Amino acid sequence: MTQIKHIGRFCQTDDHGFIMNDSSTANINNEFQQVVDAVLETYRLYLGNELHSVYVRGSIPRGLGIVNVSDIDTIAILNKRVEDIDLGWRDKVEQELNDKYKCVKGVELSFYYIDDILQTNRFSIIPFMIKTHSICVYGDDLSVRLPHYKVDKTLGNEHLFHLKDQITLARKDLYDNEDRNDILDCCGWIMKIIVRAGLALVIEEENKYTRDLFPAYQLFSHYYPEHDSEMKQAVQYAIDPISDTYKIMRFLNQFGDWMINEAEKWLQIHNPKKVAKMEIEQIAQ
Repeated sequence: MTQIKHIGRFCQTDDHGFIMNDSSTANINNEFQQVVDAVLETYRLYLGNELHSVYVRGSIPRGLGIVNVSDIDTIAILNKRVEDIDLGWRDKVEQELNDKYKCVKGVELSFYYIDDILQTNRFSIIPFMIKTHSICVYGDDLSVRLPHYKVDKTLGNEHLFHLKDQITLARKDLYDNEDRNDILDCCGWIMKIIVRAGLALVIEEENKYTRDLFPAYQLFSHYYPEHDSEMKQAVQYAIDPISDTYKIMRFLNQFGDWMINEAEKWLQIHNPKKVAKMEIEQIAQ
């Protein structure tokens, strides 16, 4: 069993309260850099002139990557709409990269149309990730054209508005599923969502944000000590997923339902009109 490590940190903010990006290519060690180079070669080979830029996001460019534990999550920005490009090669190539590079837990390829990224009057998670948690490793860096982001209810809403639908989808994916790898992926995915939603419940009180699981769990438990054990279990399932669908479903039917109810209470206070993507504060770039 992978042990929960007391690592991670909250995002730093500037004097205006905007999140500062602490990602850097200098944080990507040689072992991880080999994987990044392979991913870039893949994107260039299959996308050619339709590739605008590529970003590495998450723990690795922030210097928090752990060999054999961390994923390499990448974002490819395209010059054409995603639906207009043949991506039938994606699953096969992802699997080949995962089989070849064991220093990472997994490699994720993702694709977004540039015009969608640059529509920034309302909160959207990918522009947010590019601006605050990613580093450009190929092409023209779009982050300079994106707005600054504060730690506020707009960000909290992103984690709580979709929580019910995400847990419902996880239940659907797990039902009668006998594909072990698919179950493991689903378990890790939904548990990360739950942990980050726990932080979002107290984002207005604390004015703190992180995508790192351990500090998110700690802050949630400070406000909800009676649910410390459940959230700690969610962290454990996130970093060391299980394939026992009965245990996962039982957890979602108990703590997951409690989280859904708490999210609904939060939305009634902070987003009573139930706006999926809230307007963000704009400042001159």
